[in-house]
Amino acid sequence: MKKMYTLVVLVMAITIASCSKDAIIESETEAVQFSKDPLTVEQINQRISESIRTTGDFDWNKEDAHFLWSALTHGQNVLTVGYGEEGQSFSEEGDTDLESKKNSLIATILNEEQVAKEDFKLKEDDILTVFDAEVTKLETIIALRESEYVRYLEPNGYNQYTDVQQKSSSGCDTSGDSINSAHYSTIAPNNAQVSWHFDEHNIRDAWNISTGSGVTIGLIDTGVSKSQALLNSVGINDGYSSGRFVQKYGTFIDSNWWWSSNYDGPHDKCGHGTAMGSTMAAPRNDNGMPVGVAYNSNLVAYRATEDVLLNDYHERKGVSQALKDLGNRSDVKIISMSIGYVWSIGNVKDAVRYAYSKGKLIFAAGGTSTSFTNGYGVIFPATMSETVAVTGVNDGSNYERCDTCHSGSKIDFTIIMEGDNNTSKAPPVLGFYDGQRRYTGGSSVATATTAGIAALIWSKYPSWSRTQVLNRLKQSSEFYPNKNSSFGYGNIDALEAVQ
Repeated sequence: MKKMYTLVVLVMAITIASCSKDAIIESETEAVQFSKDPLTVEQINQRISESIRTTGDFDWNKEDAHFLWSALTHGQNVLTVGYGEEGQSFSEEGDTDLESKKNSLIATILNEEQVAKEDFKLKEDDILTVFDAEVTKLETIIALRESEYVRYLEPNGYNQYTDVQQKSSSGCDTSGDSINSAHYSTIAPNNAQVSWHFDEHNIRDAWNISTGSGVTIGLIDTGVSKSQALLNSVGINDGYSSGRFVQKYGTFIDSNWWWSSNYDGPHDKCGHGTAMGSTMAAPRNDNGMPVGVAYNSNLVAYRATEDVLLNDYHERKGVSQALKDLGNRSDVKIISMSIGYVWSIGNVKDAVRYAYSKGKLIFAAGGTSTSFTNGYGVIFPATMSETVAVTGVNDGSNYERCDTCHSGSKIDFTIIMEGDNNTSKAPPVLGFYDGQRRYTGGSSVATATTAGIAALIWSKYPSWSRTQVLNRLKQSSEFYPNKNSSFGYGNIDALEAVQ
């Protein structure tokens, strides 16, 4: 039998009878029993899977303190603490009350952990009401949960949920493909290639009105390849594409240690971000390569994650930082994220809300996977009300999601990604290396395509707000004014959207 111990929690209640009577302080003891031993990874994953299977979601805050502590022991003991009032995702300048709340919680951790301040591992955020701290004791979790200042506690270093260890089918791939000539058409100048799925959405016709000029799209993904010249500073301005820029940043830290600051640079090593950048902004020139939806838009690309699944502490921090950076840029109107996870991540959620508060139109992939598509609905952060969720469908006469795509009530729009009964028919994009092309698909490219269409709209109507652009997307979609329970407003007509 496992040894048990009792944690005594003193609950203080102050009752004020009247102004003429002294305050009477009452106390009671509540016995809470937990095992001294943490749960195993298998036990933790079993409970997570059960929650997702029965409710469609998983929330660390609905689990007991022992469960959180167990996950901490398997995740470098890094605890992410969201503080402040419910829904208070970021701080305003000069908010001393929030600062005192944060300091109170840090003091609680120091006291419970019995660690000297100079030995304490802590990462504070300059904008979000969140910090990361090393927590090793169950008692610390219990003490923090007693505080009214805590919004959430998450073991953000836990990355051993095996159901999502595999990469999605639209994930990392740096190899090129032989592209079937039936899957693109050619236009000026001299053999510029238009993906077959562009014509399904009248994108080529929309170019007679708008090409995305003057609009800057922020891409949060695995970065953009330094070996693909058409998505670098010189090659992006060529042919019919001119007067624009590409910028690349890196917020992903490649380290086994959560407190590390070893940034991995801005360049893609996976291939996914390069494919998304190509879908949105590849130039229209005479190189015989695929053209992007908004081929005259600016592109600001972040290497914020290692692959499409946000199952690592540094990936979550990288995405959070990228959202804050893009949120603070007045020239960025659109953010595209073809990445995610099967349950919500507190510091990413906070960062989405921050970027949204800055007026950004944020697109997120509904989910692309292989073996577990049918087991999961729309993934995070596409589940958030602050994001626009997109998924892929095939080109059949009836709406059917692509083989690897997620669908559900959270979906807002769809893009045709796949042939009916022909999964090899997918959108061609620029490859990882110069002169290379590849196929890619799923909700990832559906999201990037939609972000590109939004850029076409905003270029035509530069004074419009986020709401006006989003409403135009809705109005130009197949099901509008209705919303389908699985596919939102349906397929978008880009020509109708820019008129």
